[in-house]
This record gives sequence, structure tokens and C-alpha cells, in this order.
Amino acid sequence: ESIPVHENIKLGRGNVDELLEVYCENIRRCAEYGVKCVTYNFMPVFDWTRTQLDKKAADGSTSLVMYWEQMKGLDPLKDDIHLPGWDSSYTQEEVRELITAYGEIGEEDLWKNLEKFLKKVIPVAEECGVKMAIHPDDPPYPIFGLPRIITNEENLDRFLALYDSPANCLCLCTGSLGCAESNDIPAMVKKYAEKDRIAFMHIRNVKIMEDGSFEERAHLSSCGSLDMYEVVKALAEAGYDGYVRPDHGRMIWGETGKPGYGLFDRALGATYINGLFEACEKNLK
Repeated sequence: ESIPVHENIKLGRGNVDELLEVYCENIRRCAEYGVKCVTYNFMPVFDWTRTQLDKKAADGSTSLVMYWEQMKGLDPLKDDIHLPGWDSSYTQEEVRELITAYGEIGEEDLWKNLEKFLKKVIPVAEECGVKMAIHPDDPPYPIFGLPRIITNEENLDRFLALYDSPANCLCLCTGSLGCAESNDIPAMVKKYAEKDRIAFMHIRNVKIMEDGSFEERAHLSSCGSLDMYEVVKALAEAGYDGYVRPDHGRMIWGETGKPGYGLFDRALGATYINGLFEACEKNLK
């Protein structure tokens, strides 16, 4: 987690064929060292978007949030802005060029470019015994007019149908898909786990606000809008034995470092998830 997909591959322009060959070689080399699962995403420009990285809660912890109120008036085509989650290697001019380019191709051409990527890469993954796991868009709806396509159940079905192979899988991130209230996360986990199309689970919780904004929260079901018990229960009932990790985390107990990746809170999340698995698996007996 992960091998990034070059913007030219997503846009279907320039040296895309050369870049696809390089991507395939990366898979082969990872496989040589025992890597069995590769996570990637097809999000235009930004891997994930938040508006604040240090929102303080009543318990003293801080976390990543996205508030629509803070998005008002922001225009990366006119203003020099940089939000949490954005790739700092891009200059502002490069960001503007990419946003304009994606606006011109739209969703359907992005789907076509993703299909080309899969038809080139998945056969190599099959040969190498590697599962390719696409990460959902985060958040799962358009930001600044950028097309987003890995966003809901309908689109996940469309994605899996582009190249029907056990090597073409999902990295199902509950926090990313769970930012949209319309997504029934336990039902989606159950559906794709039973079809054996989840290669990697990212488990975290979010609190959805009335206006659609959201806050990253502690992993416990009581802390957010998602029912972690039902998520893990769906995995246990499907006999899921793939990769799982607690995803993102608050900054707690005075820890400093990269916001969203606090070691303490993710350790608590791992312990909590392990407990849920034990309870759910014992309930199956």
C-alpha cells in the first residue's frame, strides 16, 4: 500500500503506454518479495481531502475533518490553497492544469482509462499471484468539479465488471465510503466479502454531520455514524481471511506526528477490531 497510479494513466494522455509497462514491472518486482496484495486508487489529483487536520474534541484529542463551511469560497483554479491530504509535490500551477484536464475528460473517459489500466495490469497480477485492491474515492463525491467514480455500490459493481477476475478486487475503506450516508457499509461489506472481492479492509469510523460534513472519530461504533460490530460481523460470516487494518486515527495523549496517523489511537483501533473479530467468530459456532 500503495503503488501510485500516474496522472497520465488516469488522464489517458502522453506516455501512458510506457507508464503502464512500468506499473506492471512494479507488480512483478513486488511479487518477487512476497507481496500478495497491492492497494492503489484512481482518484484525480488528490488521494483524500480534508479541510482541517487538528479539530479538537472534548476529550482533548484532535482529528481530521471535512467541513463544507470551510470549503466555501475555495477555488484552486484561482487561489493558492493547499488542503490536508493533497500531494505537496505538485506546484499550484500543476494542480490547476490537472484540475482543468480532468474537468475536460469527465467521468466516462475516466472510466475508460481505468478499464485500459485494468486490462493491462490485472493479467500481470494474475500471473504473479497478486490481488489488486482499488481504494474508494475519499470522500466519495466530487470535489472542485473533479470526477469521482469509486464512490458507491453501483459503481463498485461496474468497476468489478470491467475485468472479472479474482485478482481484480477492492480495498474496502469503511471511512471513505462511509462519508456518504447513502452507502450501507455493512451491507456492502457482506456483499463483496461473500463474493471474495475484498482483498484489503480499512476499518475506521466517521461522524456524518447534518450538512454532509464529517469528522474522523475513534473506531468504536458509539463514536461515529458507522456500526463497526456489523462490519466485522459481515466479514466473519463470510469467512473473510484477507488483510485488515485500523485506518487513520486521532492524535491522543500528547502524541505528535503526521495528523491522521497517530500510533496510539490506531493501536487502540487494532485491539478493538481484534476483539470484535473474536466475539463475532465465537458467535458463529
